Amino acid sequence: MGTREATGTQSRTERADFQATADPALIEAADRTADIKLLTSEELYMLWERQQWQTQELDFTKDREDWHERISEEERFQRMYGLSSFFIGEQKVAEELGPIMRAAPTEDQRIFLCTQIADEARHVRFFERFYREVGVLEADGLTEMLEETSAHLNDNFSRLFDEMLKQRTDRLSTEPEDTEALVEAITLYHMVIEGMLALTGQHFIMDYNEREGTLPAFVEGFQNVARDEHRHVAFGSVFLRDKAREDERYKKAIQRTLEESLPVADGVLSPPWAKDVDADFELFGYSLEDTRKFAGTCLMRRLKVIGLQV
Repeated sequence: MGTREATGTQSRTERADFQATADPALIEAADRTADIKLLTSEELYMLWERQQWQTQELDFTKDREDWHERISEEERFQRMYGLSSFFIGEQKVAEELGPIMRAAPTEDQRIFLCTQIADEARHVRFFERFYREVGVLEADGLTEMLEETSAHLNDNFSRLFDEMLKQRTDRLSTEPEDTEALVEAITLYHMVIEGMLALTGQHFIMDYNEREGTLPAFVEGFQNVARDEHRHVAFGSVFLRDKAREDERYKKAIQRTLEESLPVADGVLSPPWAKDVDADFELFGYSLEDTRKFAGTCLMRRLKVIGLQV
């Protein structure tokens, strides 16, 4: 990764509140050993209580000035792919968590997943406030905002969320006792969508805005979103580690889901206006290769802790 990115990202991920989640991607020792202490569902719930935040406390006055006076029209257009992916992604995953929560085998797991549903709803409201108070779109209602901003997404985004994730959560809706389907859904949701795509995008977007001195309230809120998602991914890591140890077929379900979804997730990293998705390109000082490298490192650390060969 480039020097500029590494400095900002490293200082952020070393924050005590991020480290408190025990997300394996934040633990350098996971490069060398799988013997990493993970938090239980009950411990993650207690951490959720300690890490509360409110979207209504953010003041977007400076962000509105930056968006309309400091950021060019072309750059605003380029930024919209990342913003739209998060805004719509948060709304979609909030919808799909219910079947996963109901299918979780223990009460502690279900209680923690209820906190994640609340988190995802708060993330949607965070983006809604940013879009409305900064004046990003012409639409004003939440439904209308989501519809207008969806024009900035690519086909791989829809495949990942509307097909791959929804197929698995629909199956869990009718067969909540299908543990293999639950393992697939958590692999896709927590490891790929949140663990790779969301947290990677968040770190690069925050680093760029910090370097440029733009959108301070957005960065403050987005750091809270990222902390929430490290906590979610920590849950996915311990759940999948336990299931991989429990039965070989669950380990195979994790591997199968990764093999199917990773090529599609890689396509999500390229905005629709990138003419050649196979070619490297630079956006805001970071190349596609930088992004892939960061996402890959995070995934490999988590998989090693889960118990998969990498």
